[in-house]
Amino acid sequence: MTIIGARKFSYGISLMLVALSYLALAMWGLKLGIDFTGGSILEVEWKGARPSNERVGEILNLVGMEHGALQPTGERGLILRLPNIDEARHQELKAKLVLLGEFEEKRFNAIGPTIGAELRRKSLWAIVMVLVFIVIYIAWAFRQVSKPIQSWKYGIAAIIALVHDVSIPAGVFAVLGRFYNIEVDTLFVTALLTILGFSVHDTIVVFDRIRENLKRIGGAAARQADFEAVVEKSLRDTMTRSINTTMTVMFVMLALYFFGGVSTKYFSLAIVIGLFFGTYSSIFIASALLVTWNQWAARRA
Repeated sequence: MTIIGARKFSYGISLMLVALSYLALAMWGLKLGIDFTGGSILEVEWKGARPSNERVGEILNLVGMEHGALQPTGERGLILRLPNIDEARHQELKAKLVLLGEFEEKRFNAIGPTIGAELRRKSLWAIVMVLVFIVIYIAWAFRQVSKPIQSWKYGIAAIIALVHDVSIPAGVFAVLGRFYNIEVDTLFVTALLTILGFSVHDTIVVFDRIRENLKRIGGAAARQADFEAVVEKSLRDTMTRSINTTMTVMFVMLALYFFGGVSTKYFSLAIVIGLFFGTYSSIFIASALLVTWNQWAARRA
């Protein structure tokens, strides 16, 4: 079976994954970090054995921070997610925590609720604007390709694939937030934008090969050519390059996930998921949509 010939199966898998992702988002949503909600985060690492969560909770109660959340990291580390506190409260908490043993402060961040809401709004706008400009760019870049598919349809096919690429990581993180208390922050937005950029680049490489193959046929012959065969050849011409490029980046991200710090752990995980499905969509979704669209137009003609 050819790649394009299997497009109905590919559509089915993609629709199922996207539907499950939106179901998870609708049921649980993303667990937003302090970047978006406001609050403070303190990461510490004890020199000796990490004290129990119960003992740390007693310290939080003692300083009036009983609503804090605790997340163990590694063998001796702990992340404390707290309401927004000033520097004086920060130092007071550290002075109490040292009673449980000597520790090293790895990081401390405090963000007010107003800034968090603004970051959330700007992050959504950034993703929307990226999608809009991608459509405009692709329509312009392929403006000389009008047969058998108009240039703006390349842009729409790319956007459908990109929505697929960011929806699935978002759905995965909704599940992680619900069952593993994993929060998303501005690094998650950065990961989504990185996925969009990488995926559209991969898709444009395939589209550009389709354009080149149509130009080689030329003129009236291009209009009469089997568009499905042209797309199939273009995919096979670029598939090895797409897979090799993706695998190279994924190896780096996996190394960062397993051996990097806690702050970049889920950033790298989001990129790994997005790159995998981004490469899948470039091969099995975006180009296949052009063929499906062309067949619909031919039946209506």
